[in-house]
Amino acid sequence: MAIELTMPRLSDTMEQGTIIKWNIKEGDTVSAGDAVADIETDKATMEMQVFDDGVVGKILVPEGTTVEVGTVIAVIAEPDEDLTEVAATIEARGGTTPTTVAPEPTPEPIQESLEASGVKPPVAPAFDRVRISPVARRLAAEHGIDLATLQGSGPRGRIVKRDVLRALEATRETAAAIPPSAKALASVPQVPFEGVLAGAPVLQDRVTPLSGIRQTIARRLVEATATIPHYQVTVTFNMDPLLGLRGTLNEQLADQGVKLSVNDFLVRGCALAILQHPEFNASWEADHIRIHGNVNIGLAISLPPERGGGLVVGTLRNADRKSLRTISQESRQLAEKARTRGLTIDEMADSTFVLSNLGMYGVDRFTAIINPPNSAILAVGAAIQKPVVRNGELTIGHEMAATASLDHRLIDGAMAAEFLQTLKELIEHPAMLLV
Repeated sequence: MAIELTMPRLSDTMEQGTIIKWNIKEGDTVSAGDAVADIETDKATMEMQVFDDGVVGKILVPEGTTVEVGTVIAVIAEPDEDLTEVAATIEARGGTTPTTVAPEPTPEPIQESLEASGVKPPVAPAFDRVRISPVARRLAAEHGIDLATLQGSGPRGRIVKRDVLRALEATRETAAAIPPSAKALASVPQVPFEGVLAGAPVLQDRVTPLSGIRQTIARRLVEATATIPHYQVTVTFNMDPLLGLRGTLNEQLADQGVKLSVNDFLVRGCALAILQHPEFNASWEADHIRIHGNVNIGLAISLPPERGGGLVVGTLRNADRKSLRTISQESRQLAEKARTRGLTIDEMADSTFVLSNLGMYGVDRFTAIINPPNSAILAVGAAIQKPVVRNGELTIGHEMAATASLDHRLIDGAMAAEFLQTLKELIEHPAMLLV
């Protein structure tokens, strides 16, 4: 008997999901545990697995379509079932029309009454009238494709990802057919007024749709800044001892494929400092403070534009019990998965303290917003080589600024200073991070 695959509820707040990509096609054989699709939820892009063996009988919802949780999106047939009969059964009961999430057109009675009275009904803006999936809208905006030129091939004429890709390919073919001389003429910038430098790039107005992830990030940031009384404390680390130890370890471990980053040492240092200052591993819960037993360090990971941009927080669980080598391996795995396939809800849950590092971009210092329900987040910049005073003498050394954003309901200024003092001692004497 054929098995219906429905849009799963991949998080506790998920009400609808967008199929970003199907990893299967009709007629493919699948096994329990196979990741058959990438689904964008309100929190992340995640893999959807099947739990039975079979053959893909029918894909009901195309890529780029947003549907309600529980909507049937595909059917898996038994290995010995006739796929033609399965497809025919689905067609007969009208199962190919998913419950898409899109605004409905103006009801016909209102339209007719306006026309009967001689009043021309108002025309809604093209942006509102176009039925288009979020992924297709974002792709069209990125490439400057006019939505009015697209013909939707999805359910009820909905524009989906493949329609935008088809239009983009046609545009490229047209551009390739233009003679070189015409291309050269077209590339000359049009100067709208005096004072614009020849060849300078010109920006154009465009609308970028919000992904579910970006909307969730925005909502949580507003919640954090509105409900948590933030304040910041900054300290500077002497990074020369740590950089020296890191260089030695990486040289000795090169044949094992291990390459420790500065961030790995910082994660380990924060985890050990938290053991001495448990208030930094706490949450405010109205009438009491909850001190967490596990030290789970969250890593702020930036996402590429093709995954909607923004950032997610991947969780390194029990970081105080892990070696630098393990921290390095798990950190790389989290970052790679977040930027390619997307993290699961479990991989983003339960962080008790967050580390955000922009040093790789050359940023010297910045402040970060606390990730609720945490009580603190540490923002670190680059290890910058500069003139410094060491033992009363001017010399050249590396320094790093670290700024802690803190919840003043749980952590007072003196407590923050003591935590950062402990962390500074660990970072500037990095051999302590090895034991």
